[in-house]
Amino acid sequence: MLGIASELVTVRTSGDRIQDRPLAELGGKGLFTKELEDALLNGMIDLAIHSMKDVPVLLPDDLQIAAILAREDARDAFLSHQAGSLAKLPGGARIGTSSVRRQAQVARARPDLGIVSLRGNVDTRIARLDAGELDAILLASAGLKRLGLEDRITALMPLESWLPALSQGAIGIETRREGGWVDLLSPLHDFPTAVALACERAFQAALDGSCTTPIGGFACHREGTLSFQGEVLAPDGSGSAETAIETRMIFSEEQAAALGREAGFALRPRAAQWLAR
Repeated sequence: MLGIASELVTVRTSGDRIQDRPLAELGGKGLFTKELEDALLNGMIDLAIHSMKDVPVLLPDDLQIAAILAREDARDAFLSHQAGSLAKLPGGARIGTSSVRRQAQVARARPDLGIVSLRGNVDTRIARLDAGELDAILLASAGLKRLGLEDRITALMPLESWLPALSQGAIGIETRREGGWVDLLSPLHDFPTAVALACERAFQAALDGSCTTPIGGFACHREGTLSFQGEVLAPDGSGSAETAIETRMIFSEEQAAALGREAGFALRPRAAQWLAR
């Protein structure tokens, strides 16, 4: 990596080990980062690679996100042997997902479907689909593409009507604050993605939603223009509160974060009934 001798260290997190319960029951965010952060703090590793959608907004004081890689496709993917899209599934079909956001979105779009909790790695989830246990599943497109499984995607959920998890599709590298890692990792850092995620993570922080709150959002930064859509849904899909912004002359992560916070605080009163208390 970057001409620096390195060793790959595998760390199994609580989210990896515990597969028999929904993530929301276990504490949600932090389940895929705590053990990695402990390894950073005790010097066992120097870099931790995260899916940014799993990274809590607040990091330990001695740690930082030193680089964010260019974002992969942020959309959700629909996989099925029974239908070409979510809309074409027959009534009563079983669709698998462990995400409270996706469950709420399915309930809103197709209240006639049966939602089945689905945990495990990507191969395990696809195997349950292939075995006929489920009629469809929803996964992150980015993960499928990175695993070379793009051909398993039946359809992609459109961003305009189906917002992904905040920070979905982005990889971040966490390090200790001391050590000069920001400069060393700068060739990997993607500025447009970092600006977009600054907005999304600030929106999340302003809402202060828990892992049981269905929240979706997506920001895009191009040539100084930042656009963002965000929403909070009722867990049963019966309602939602949305926001959208587009602002020019955004040239820093700090500016993007300020906009994300503003959007989140403005949405809070309309979404209060679904946010954690």
